[in-house]
Amino acid sequence: MGNGGSRRPGRGGRERVLAAARTLFATRGINATTMEDVAAQAPVSKRTLYAHFPTKDDLVLAQLRALAETGDTLHAVLTREDIPARDRLLAMFDIPAPAAGPVRGCPFVDAAAEFPDPDSAAHSYARTQKLLMLRLVFDLVTELGVVQPEVLAQQLVTLADGAASRAMVLDDAGYGCHARAAATTLIEHAERRSTE
Repeated sequence: MGNGGSRRPGRGGRERVLAAARTLFATRGINATTMEDVAAQAPVSKRTLYAHFPTKDDLVLAQLRALAETGDTLHAVLTREDIPARDRLLAMFDIPAPAAGPVRGCPFVDAAAEFPDPDSAAHSYARTQKLLMLRLVFDLVTELGVVQPEVLAQQLVTLADGAASRAMVLDDAGYGCHARAAATTLIEHAERRSTE
């Protein structure tokens, strides 16, 4: 009979902890959520929680990675090949209304704001995701034949992040329509490469 203390924590507990963290971080914020709050929401024992995530920083980073891996971010729509490039770009401005609770902005911007040290793991990961978003938008803008794709890509990601932030501050999921209108104008008036 093996020693119960040497067993590895079960995967179900880890998934429950990540789901609880996702909900609590979105509704309360990262810094306002304690590890005890996450354990109670999961529900798992503190021992199980700390077996999976020794520190809160470990949990935050794992939760951000899980968000990116599950495709529940803007990256998912930007990489869909069944939707034209222009429509994917404009989908960045469709801010989802939460099932419950307030409208939250981009989880990566939220994490960077709550971990302001640019060298912290959470801030660094958020930056990586934002740079990935820029690259995906750049690729789509290039596909549209825009002469200066880097300029338009920077403008569009700035509009998308700004719209998500204002939607969160104003608790208005519909706020993205204003940025979408501006993005449409930028895309339509961007100079295109000659096809000749």
